[in-house]
Amino acid sequence: MMLSESFDNDRKTAPVGRFAPSPTGPLHFGTLLAAVGSYCLARQRGGQWLMRIEDLDSPRVVPGSAASILHALEAFGFEWDGPIVYQSERSAAYEAALDRLRQEHLVYDCGCSRKEILASAPHHGEEGPRYPGTCRDGLSSGRPLRALRLRVPDRLFCFNDAVFGLTEQRLADAVGDFVLKRADGMYAYQLAVVVDDHDAGVTQVVRGADLLGSTVRQIYLHSCLGYCAPDYLHLPLALSPDGMKLSKRNDPVGLQGEVGSSGPLLRALRFLNQSLPLEGIEMQPHEVLAWAVKIFDIAKIPRALSLLDQDGLISEVK
Repeated sequence: MMLSESFDNDRKTAPVGRFAPSPTGPLHFGTLLAAVGSYCLARQRGGQWLMRIEDLDSPRVVPGSAASILHALEAFGFEWDGPIVYQSERSAAYEAALDRLRQEHLVYDCGCSRKEILASAPHHGEEGPRYPGTCRDGLSSGRPLRALRLRVPDRLFCFNDAVFGLTEQRLADAVGDFVLKRADGMYAYQLAVVVDDHDAGVTQVVRGADLLGSTVRQIYLHSCLGYCAPDYLHLPLALSPDGMKLSKRNDPVGLQGEVGSSGPLLRALRFLNQSLPLEGIEMQPHEVLAWAVKIFDIAKIPRALSLLDQDGLISEVK
């Protein structure tokens, strides 16, 4: 089943892109890559670039980090369209989507704990422990409600990622019926991102390859809700010298002291294999971004993961 054919090139209207950082710390190089890629590909065809703060997971939110990220983006020359959307303010929209899925009998109550699911080996899929469907036919008497799950059909799903090409996943084997809401009221990322993208009219999603495995779930959820899924492009991940994904806690280069300078933007373009301005030409951050929008070429983006050392030098992972 082919779910997505191309990346925006066939759409007649200007694209609507978005950037959606999690406020769990300051902006770091790995997140800047997604900002650069999504910004360039939205602006290149005169499209919009929206801003969303993904602050659903309140225990992980670091106070002040959302403002810090937004300040850093502005200092690098990024400009977004419309008001900033905060997921923590959109519970009503997520609940309305759940009600729609309930009416279609696509969701069910689940009483299984993570420990029970882990103990159900060999039920392991591509994305970790696979839910074996214990509560599919109803919650057993006396079991407490722990989550609301989406029913997943047993068939192969495919989509064409603009960088990684044809991607296939059999959801039933990879993850099984997946959680949309926990009993404590926490809405799942998969549900929130789908509802948010639809409500904002997003037509293209550019993000890191660590989310490639989530894409089929999101495309399927789009279809369950009667939405048109956006096109997807996943950027290669930048890794630290020890092979770990760059994060706010694990970034050998970081952006400290460089916010508002052109260096991190140039490193991001080099990492994504894009053309750089001629050496010796000094450019302000907003000028680098304007350059990047003009020259950004999807065909040049590498698929390979790359290591980033203490000096910001890049080497491909073989």
